[in-house]
Amino acid sequence: MATELYRAHLLVCSGAACVSSGCREIRDAFVIKIREQGLQDEVKVIETGCVGSCDLGPLALIYPEGVFYQKLKPEDAEEIVTEHLLKGRMVERLLYKEPLTAKSIPSLKSIDFFKYQEKIVLRNCGAINPLNIEEYIARDGYMALGKALTSMTRDEVVEEIVKSGLRGRGGGGFPTGMKWKFTKASESDTKYVVCNADEGDPGAFMDRSVLEGDPHSVIEAMAIAAYAIGAKQGYVYVRAEYPLAIERLTWAIGQAREYKFLGKNIFEAGFDFDLDIRIGAGAFVCGEETALMISIEGKRGEPRPRPPYPAVKGLFDVPTLLNNVETYANIPAIIMKGSDWYASFGTESSRGTKVFALAGAVNNTGLVEVPMGTKLGDLVYNIGGGVKGGKKYKAAQMGGPSGGCIPVQHLNTPIDYESVIKLGAIVGSGGLIVADEDTCMVDFARFFLDFTQDESCGKCPPCRIGTKRMLQILTRITQGKGTEEDIDKLVELSTNIKQAALCGLGQTAPNPVLATLRYFKNEYEEHIKDKYCRAGVCSALFDAPCQNACPTDQNAWGYVTLISEGKIKEAIAVIKEDNPFPAVCGRVCIHPCESKCRRNQIDEPVAICSLKRFAADYDMNSYEPYKPPVAAPKNENIAIIGGGPAGLTAAYYLLCKGYKVTVFEALPIAGGMLAVGIPDYRLPREILDYEIKAITNLGAEIQYNKTLGKDFMLKDLSSRGYAAILLATGAHKGQKLGIPGEEASGVLDGVTFLRNLNLGNAVKVEGNVAVIGGGNVAVDAARSALRIGAKEVYLLYRREKEDMPAYSEEIEAAEHEGVKIHTLVAPKRIIEVKGKAVKIECLRMSLGEFDSGGRRKPSPIEGSEFVLDVETVIAAIGQVPDTSFLNGDGINVNKNGAIEVEKDSLATTKAGIFAAGDNVRGPASVVQAISDGKESAKAIDRYLGGDGVFFTSRDELVTMRVSYNEEDYQKERSKAEMPELPLTERYRNFKEVVLGYSLKAAVEEAKRCLHCYVREEE
Repeated sequence: MATELYRAHLLVCSGAACVSSGCREIRDAFVIKIREQGLQDEVKVIETGCVGSCDLGPLALIYPEGVFYQKLKPEDAEEIVTEHLLKGRMVERLLYKEPLTAKSIPSLKSIDFFKYQEKIVLRNCGAINPLNIEEYIARDGYMALGKALTSMTRDEVVEEIVKSGLRGRGGGGFPTGMKWKFTKASESDTKYVVCNADEGDPGAFMDRSVLEGDPHSVIEAMAIAAYAIGAKQGYVYVRAEYPLAIERLTWAIGQAREYKFLGKNIFEAGFDFDLDIRIGAGAFVCGEETALMISIEGKRGEPRPRPPYPAVKGLFDVPTLLNNVETYANIPAIIMKGSDWYASFGTESSRGTKVFALAGAVNNTGLVEVPMGTKLGDLVYNIGGGVKGGKKYKAAQMGGPSGGCIPVQHLNTPIDYESVIKLGAIVGSGGLIVADEDTCMVDFARFFLDFTQDESCGKCPPCRIGTKRMLQILTRITQGKGTEEDIDKLVELSTNIKQAALCGLGQTAPNPVLATLRYFKNEYEEHIKDKYCRAGVCSALFDAPCQNACPTDQNAWGYVTLISEGKIKEAIAVIKEDNPFPAVCGRVCIHPCESKCRRNQIDEPVAICSLKRFAADYDMNSYEPYKPPVAAPKNENIAIIGGGPAGLTAAYYLLCKGYKVTVFEALPIAGGMLAVGIPDYRLPREILDYEIKAITNLGAEIQYNKTLGKDFMLKDLSSRGYAAILLATGAHKGQKLGIPGEEASGVLDGVTFLRNLNLGNAVKVEGNVAVIGGGNVAVDAARSALRIGAKEVYLLYRREKEDMPAYSEEIEAAEHEGVKIHTLVAPKRIIEVKGKAVKIECLRMSLGEFDSGGRRKPSPIEGSEFVLDVETVIAAIGQVPDTSFLNGDGINVNKNGAIEVEKDSLATTKAGIFAAGDNVRGPASVVQAISDGKESAKAIDRYLGGDGVFFTSRDELVTMRVSYNEEDYQKERSKAEMPELPLTERYRNFKEVVLGYSLKAAVEEAKRCLHCYVREEE
C-alpha cells in the first residue's frame, strides 16, 4: 500500500484530562473544517496521548512548524484551519503567552514548561497516535525487543539494566537490575512478569498517561523483561478508574499480537510471551506488590509478610518480576541506546529521569520529566512557572500519602532518592503537590492521613487502629479542641505504626504527619494554644478569613456588612474596637485581609481596606466623631517610650482601661514612622494628627524631644513610680550600603531623607537621583525625589520586580509617575569628584540558588559593570532597631539589635518592662505594629491584675443579616474603582493621590461581601 503523504499534521491532545475538557469535539470540528476547505488530502488530524501541560488543555500542535495552540474551543477550529492551515498565518490569540511579559510563544519547545524537560519515559506521549502501532514502530518501537532477542543473551540484558542504574519508579527506588537478577536466578519452570499500573496516589497520573499515550513502550519492555528472567506470561494490573488507559492498552495488545510482537516465536527467536490485563477495583492497598498479586489471583487484596519476596515466591507462588509502568517505559530506551547513555542522566546514586505529576498551587500543572538530581526549586519555578497568584511557596508534598512535605528552606534540594529521604519525604511514584501560604499544614497532614486511613485494608491493627486514632487527634486540633499532649501522642503513634505495620503503605502512612511536625510544629502549637490557623483554613477557629488574616484581629466582616446597610456610625465603632488608626490603615495598610477574602474565588477581593478608610473619613467629618468607652480611672501610671503606631496603640487601649499614660517621644512630633517615614501624598499629616489627637483626648500625655538614654534613663522612670514601662522605639536606623564612596556628599539614607522631608527640614536633590532598594521606603523616596525637583529618578533593585517587598500598587504608581525601575542591578561604588557624588557604578545580577525565604539569591555577572550619571544617591536597603540606649539596663537584645521578649507576655528580661513593635520584630508593617501595641496593652493590664480583655461586639454582629438580595451581588462583579488624583496634578506637590470612595460607591462595594461569617445551622 502506498504511503500517505501530508504537508501538515494536526495533533490533538487526547489524554484523559483533555478528553474530559472536550478535546474530541475539537477534533471533530477540525476534521469538519479541514474537509470544508478541501484540505483533507493535505492535513492529517491525529489524536495523541497526553502532551503534559494539563492546565493549558484542550490543546493542539501543528507540524512541521511545531506551533502550539492552547485552551481551545470547538469554535476555534475554523480560524486555525482558515488562517494557519490555509493562509499560513498563526492565530496569535490562541498561542501560549509568557506570564510575565505576555509575549506570544508559538513553539512548544520554547515554552518554559517543556524546554527544561528531558523526555525518556514520555518520549512518545503527545507525539504519536497510541492506537497506531506503525507510528510507534516508526519511532524505533520494538527495535529494542528485536535487539534483545536476536543479539543479546538473557544475562546481557539483565546486566545492561544493572549497569544503567535504573531504580524502581514506583516507591522506594530499589535497583531494577538487581530485582531482575534475583528473579532470573530463582529456579522455576514458571515465572511471571507483572506491571503495577494501580497508581492510587491523590494527584498522581504518570502511569495512566503512559498507558494512554504510549502503551506499546510498556508492552515492549515487559516482553524484554520476560525474556531476561525466563517468563512466558505477563499481567498488567490496572485500576478500573482508568477506562481510557484500559481501552488503549487493550487495543495495543491486540495490535502487538497481530504484528507478532506478542505470542509464539517472537522475532523467530524461539521466545514465547503473551500479556493480559487484570482490572482492579481501585483499592489503594493493591498498589503494594504482595496485595496486587493476591488481587490478580482473584482474592481480596491484602498484603502478606515479606520475605519471601516476589522474586522468589510471588504470583501463584512462583517467582515474579513486578515493576511499575514508568520503570518499564525506560527499558526500551536503555536497551537501544545503552546503559552508559542512560546513566549520563541524573546523579551518581539516582540515574536517569523521573516523571512527576506537578499539581497544586503552581501556574503550570501537568506531567513533567526531568533528570534525577534536578533541584526542587527549579522544578517548581522554571517548569511550574512559580506559585499561583504571586503567593509564597510553603511546601511541596512529595511521594503522595506515603511521602512528606519539603519546606521553603530546602528548595535547593536535588530530587534524588537519598536527598529526599533525608528530608522526611520519598520520591515515590512521582506525585508532587505544591502548597502555598494559604495551606494549613495541620489540615494538609489531616487530608493525607484521612486518605490512608480510609484506604487501610484493615489486616494489621497498627494501621487499622493507629491511623484512626491519629486522624481523630488531627481532626480535633483543626477544630480548636486539641491539647498540648496531642503532639506527643501523634509522635508516639507514628513511631509505633512505622515499626509495626505489616506493609510499606502502613509503615509510611504517618510520614505526612511527621514531616509537618518536623517543619511546621509552630502551626500545630498555634492551633492548640492560640486557637489560630494562620492560613485561614480551619474555619472552626475563626468567624471569617478576613478577620483571621488581620494581625489586629480586626472584625472586617462586621464593619463591611454594616457599611453595606448604610450604618457607618456603627461600622466605625466596630473598627475602633480593634484599631485606633483606621484612617491611617485605610491608606497605608498591606491589607492581608484582602489576600484571604473568598470573593477572590469569583472575581476580586472586597476592598476591605478602602472601606475602612471610608468609614474613618466619614466619622472624622461627622458632627459627633466616635469616642470609645473608658473605664473608671485607675491609680497606676504607665510609661511608654516611643510615640509610633505600637506605642500610641498601647496608650489607646490602656487609657480605655482607665490607666494614666505618659508617652516619651524622641522626635518633635508623634506618630513615629507614620509621621516621618510616609510622604503626605500617601498619608496626609492632618489625617494622622487627627487620630493621634483622638488618643490624647482620652488623657494621654506626650512629652516630645525626650530621648531614652540621653534625656532620661529607665531607672529614672522606675523611681518616678511608673507601674509598668513599654519600650516601643521602632526601627529608625538606616542600613549602610557597604560600598566605596557612600560617605560622599549627596549620598543619603532613605529613612533620614524621608524624615527630614516630613519634618520640613531643608532637603535638596539635584539632577538625576539613584535610589537603592525595593521596599516601601525606597519607593517613597523615589516618588518624593521626583516631587521635589529631581530630573530623573532611577530605582535600582538587585532582584526582579515581582520580588520587590514594596506594595504592588505603590510600585505601579511610581512607574506611572516616571520613576525608572532597573531590576537585577546592584551598586558597586559611588564615584565622587571633590567629595561630591557624580556617578554610580553598578553591576548586573543573575539569580541563582534560593535563599531560606524562597527567593533566588542575586549574584554579580562578571564584566557587567555600567555607570549612571547621578548627583544624589539614596540608600534604602532596610532599617534596624537602635537599642544602644539599653546599655547596662539588664534587658537582653539579640544579634540583630532587637529586644528579646517572652512570646506570650511581651515581657523583657527585666520585671515590669515590656517591649513591642519594630524594636522587637524588626521593620514590619503598620498593622503589625498596631497589633503589637494592642497585645502589649493586654499584657500590661494582666501584669497589673486586670483581665487583659477589651471591648467586643462580636456576639451581636455574628447574627446580623442584610436587607438586600445577596444573590444579585454574588455574581461576577468588579471591585469599585478607586478615584485618584490625575497625574498632571501630582507634579511638584504632595497632594494625596488616592482620593477615597463616595458613600454610594462604598455601600455598593460592601455589598460584594460574601458574608463568610454566616454558618448554616447543623
